[in-house]
Amino acid sequence: MLEETGGIEVVARSGLRETDPLGVVDQPPFLNGAVALATELAPVRLLEVLLAIERRLGRVRDGTRWGPRTIDLDLLLYGDETLDEPGLRLPHPRLHERRFALEPLAELDPELVVPGRGRVADLLTALD
Repeated sequence: MLEETGGIEVVARSGLRETDPLGVVDQPPFLNGAVALATELAPVRLLEVLLAIERRLGRVRDGTRWGPRTIDLDLLLYGDETLDEPGLRLPHPRLHERRFALEPLAELDPELVVPGRGRVADLLTALD
C-alpha cells in the first residue's frame, strides 16, 4: 500500500516479531516490524499517507491509548531530521525506549543513528 502512493519506494523490510502489549496488557500480542523507505514526500505528508493506510485497513482512532488496534503505522525516523510540530515529532519521542521498534530497525541497519540518541545497536544494548 505504501508503494501505491507516488513518491514512495520500499527499499527494505524487517521480519515481523510478536511482542507483548504495553500499557493495557489484557489484549493479544502485537506484530512489529519496520520498513526503510526512499521518498520525495515531506515528513508531514508521509505521516498523512501512513494514517490514510491505517484507515483503509480498519483503524479507528477513538482516543484510546495502548488498546487493541488493527494496525499502527508510526513514522519513527526521517533521515537525520529532527522535527517538533503538533502531531509529529521526529525522531519518535520514545523510540530509544522501545525494544519492539529498535530490534526491527537494527535488522535493517544496526549502524542507523537516532538523532540525539545514538546508534540503534547501542540503544538496544542500553536496554539490556
